[in-house]
Amino acid sequence: MFNSFSVTGSSLVLLKIGEKGIIQFCNSQDEKILNQVISLGLIPGTYITLEQRFPNFVLKVGHQSLVIDKVIARTLYVRVVNR
Repeated sequence: MFNSFSVTGSSLVLLKIGEKGIIQFCNSQDEKILNQVISLGLIPGTYITLEQRFPNFVLKVGHQSLVIDKVIARTLYVRVVNR
């Protein structure tokens, strides 16, 4: 009766710990936020793994961990790769 479905893209804040994704875009017009995202190397095509959600978001990018706040996490949209 119901067809199964999957969410293939979402805001970073909706990911669960351990989920992996590819950054698709940054949904912000704020130049300060855009510059922060670029300076962290969080550009489209970057593979990330969410390691922690609280008190800040911790992303594993390659062999390093990056800490971002919720404001930046809300602007990043990812395509989930391990559902």
